[in-house]
Amino acid sequence: MATFIRRGKTWRAQVRLRGQSASATFDSKRQAQEWAQDIEYQIRQGTYGKPNAGTFGDLMKRFAESVSPSRAGARWEAVRLKKLLKDPISQIFLSELKTQHFAEFRDRRLTTVSSGAVNREINLLSAVCRYALREWHLLDHHPIQGLERPRNPRPRDRRINEQEIDRLCTALDWREMAPQTYRQEVAWAFLVALETAMRLGEILALTRDDLDIPGRYVTVQNSKNGDKRHIPLSRRAVELFQMVEDRSRGFLRVGRDMASAMFRRARIDVEIDDLRFHDTRHEALTRLARKLDVLDLARMVGHRDPRSLMIYYNATATEIASRLD
Repeated sequence: MATFIRRGKTWRAQVRLRGQSASATFDSKRQAQEWAQDIEYQIRQGTYGKPNAGTFGDLMKRFAESVSPSRAGARWEAVRLKKLLKDPISQIFLSELKTQHFAEFRDRRLTTVSSGAVNREINLLSAVCRYALREWHLLDHHPIQGLERPRNPRPRDRRINEQEIDRLCTALDWREMAPQTYRQEVAWAFLVALETAMRLGEILALTRDDLDIPGRYVTVQNSKNGDKRHIPLSRRAVELFQMVEDRSRGFLRVGRDMASAMFRRARIDVEIDDLRFHDTRHEALTRLARKLDVLDLARMVGHRDPRSLMIYYNATATEIASRLD
């Protein structure tokens, strides 16, 4: 148990747990509480006072349990960290952790996954190290800083034509009415994504409270970067949302994994190559760029830096030339 005593302008924290004790003085009660929580965790894990007892794997587990649930992409982080616990880097003691270990990790992973995937994993491990350094004081340096990153692959530029849209909607049994089956719900989400550039997870999370038909917008409460944003709706998007606006809670029943699997199955059934649901974001953004200026477009799709829109904007030379007449 931890106790906190105020002495003038400082706070003294004392921890007594499982026969061990520790105390320290801080400028604020919050700092004292955070320190006490960290010491209690170390005692429970058996690492308190043993600098070599904690491994990077222990750190990843702690991050997955206490930090990831509050972050955007929590599900991806939990799955990825669980997988990375099988990598040799998880066995390195924190007191011995160096940039060299992450360079070896990078080289190992590059033999099995793409450079883009490796960079995403390094970003996640960097966040783990940052917490260990700044919040938990378990590292005395950031071992990933200065690590040479692999070059990311060129961004995808996959466009979706009208024939492919029709074929996919047919495969998913789409009707111009409120979706009744899971397959029709996937088709509805696909069409909404083409109009709004919303991600699949954002669409599936929408509820009736997020929709404002008179104002012609829908609200994404928690986007990838953690911000809330309002998505203006085209006339076609309004038609699609009017099909489901009488549903009291979520618009769709289908879950993310099932929706992704059904979309892949439909793509295979109609023999469309190299298409992902996320490619709707490329297609939608490229279409919207003809109607909106760059700042409005960045706000709509949730990009804080308008320059990052170039990753998704994939107008062909012919399309650009047609606007020069």
